[in-house]
Amino acid sequence: METRYNLKSPAVKRLMKEAAELKDPTDHYHAQPLEDNLFEWHFTVRGPPDSDFDGGVYHGRIVLPPEYPMKPPSIILLTANGRFEVGKKICLSISGHHPETWQPSWSIRTALLAIIGFMPTKGEGAIGSLDYTPEERRALAKKSQDFYCEGCGSLMKEALLPLTSGSASSEAADKEAKELARQISFKAEVNSSRKSAEPTDLSQYNHLVSSPKHQQESTTPAFQSTSTNEVSENQANSATSSQESNPQPVANNTSVSPRHRRAQQGRVPTSTNFNQVQQPRVNASHMGSNVLILLLVLALAALIFRRIYLANEYVFEL
Repeated sequence: METRYNLKSPAVKRLMKEAAELKDPTDHYHAQPLEDNLFEWHFTVRGPPDSDFDGGVYHGRIVLPPEYPMKPPSIILLTANGRFEVGKKICLSISGHHPETWQPSWSIRTALLAIIGFMPTKGEGAIGSLDYTPEERRALAKKSQDFYCEGCGSLMKEALLPLTSGSASSEAADKEAKELARQISFKAEVNSSRKSAEPTDLSQYNHLVSSPKHQQESTTPAFQSTSTNEVSENQANSATSSQESNPQPVANNTSVSPRHRRAQQGRVPTSTNFNQVQQPRVNASHMGSNVLILLLVLALAALIFRRIYLANEYVFEL
């Protein structure tokens, strides 16, 4: 039964184009989709020369997501090789285990060259990686030529073109595979270091946002109708109270436990407490005004009594 695909789908267009480009096998790699599933490919790659895999021919599957090429494929080896675990999705910077390093410009051919380039590298405990001895890998390389895939009917002895030693195409393919593996590995290390730095930066940002000083500054635009002197005075008082309640820099709080940080923040006066602190200053200003008014009234009364006294004294003299 023939499977029908949406020819307007970007993934279908891309895969059909790549299938046409990889139709003819080379002396280093070959890949084609299954007859009944465009999103599952079977591939064959030759082991890199001057390595423990020299002389080996390895077969595997590539499972592509419907969002390809925006999302990476999953790669599974079917031939025992001593570097990648058989029947398990291998962890490469170009596979589905690392979507953050995938680039839509990469293709299935890129994945094939990356597999060849990564084979001589160390597994270092990655998912689906093995660290067999050189002797075991050489024995598996010889045995791999007898492998037959029942899924696609490929025999490893006939899957690739005969290798021509010293040919320009072979040397170019080997060089491209090594360079690609180096670039992808370097990119994965850079992205991994950036990813590990994100939680620290985020915790610092969250601490700054949750601090009372930041909340006071964020609400300043809502009070633009007040005078310039009042705004400056409030900001100065806010800065002074923040320094007195938390004398240590903000950067040092990132190493403090969450419980201790919450305890420190609990001692910082809230907006309600801040208004209560400012209230005595307002009462003091009112008290000063009342005292001044009382003194003026007393002075005025003294002038009136003095005027009356002088008037009475003048009458008695007459």
